[in-house]
Amino acid sequence: MSHRSPEFENIVCTAEKLLREIMNIPDNYRVLFLHGGGTAQFASIPMNLCSELKKYKVNYAVTGTWSEKAAKEAEKYCHVNRVTPKLDKFTTIPDVSTWKIDPDGKYLFYTDNETIAGVEYQFKVTPFMDTMPVAIDMTSNFVSRPVDVSNYGIIIAGTQKNAGIAGLAIVIVRDDLIGKPMSICPTILDYTILNKMKSLYNTPPCYPIYMTMLYLQWIKDQGGLEVMGDRADQRAKLIYDVIDQSDGFYFNGVDPNCRSRMNAVFRIGGENGDEQLEKQFIQECKECKIIGVKGHRLVGGIRISMFNAMPVEDAKFISELMIEFMERNRK
Repeated sequence: MSHRSPEFENIVCTAEKLLREIMNIPDNYRVLFLHGGGTAQFASIPMNLCSELKKYKVNYAVTGTWSEKAAKEAEKYCHVNRVTPKLDKFTTIPDVSTWKIDPDGKYLFYTDNETIAGVEYQFKVTPFMDTMPVAIDMTSNFVSRPVDVSNYGIIIAGTQKNAGIAGLAIVIVRDDLIGKPMSICPTILDYTILNKMKSLYNTPPCYPIYMTMLYLQWIKDQGGLEVMGDRADQRAKLIYDVIDQSDGFYFNGVDPNCRSRMNAVFRIGGENGDEQLEKQFIQECKECKIIGVKGHRLVGGIRISMFNAMPVEDAKFISELMIEFMERNRK
């Protein structure tokens, strides 16, 4: 099927229509289906929201590895002001009232969920002023709960966690933020051109867009974002309840007020973890056909990821496995 065919154009249109309906996207926002995942958008945002290279200031809240990567990328194009204090470990989100916002910043950026450290905003960050739109990376918790799109100037999200397969990024951007990119902005990252061409400037990631269309239809059929949010809360509660009631056998150091619903990160055998116990847990999970529970190399330990497609029953199964493992191995 050609990406220029009426059949594929219908797929793109249907995906956008479903996303607008599910997220209640206002009419003054454009929806783009793009290459490069969320990481490419770390460069796209400064090059589209700032019209001249190294002229403007921008604000970044760094609360994890991904927001730090975004800030470092933006430094190539803008003067980045990190509004949050430098943390030894990403285990909390500093109170917004303490953020050191530069009032001259062209925008404020933050990452809603940090998959590596297991930190998630349980509140929305509202614009500090009308002239400073909020840019948000929702890659790892996209369409996992209701969201007020009008609060943001731009939303970026890779689809591979909650809305499809790897290879696609979705950008939801307000009309007034399109039209003044930097002169160095590559065409493939230029929102003005990509919007004009309806995401079809060049060969798009066809199969990922098709899969996202199917996934969005599934979310709609399941009952929408209210249902997705309720299931996410249930899954997270099952895992965190076991951790909190384990008397330290399972250790999660994240502030309970900003624990991720998507990624429960913990150590086994105490705060610093017991490497042998963690290897044993990973192996027993594999024997139960549960894969991908090894924590990220930067933090170690265990990570239970609980994205939209995961049934609540699977989280219950893992929680019961955790209890049984603890009972056999507690010293």
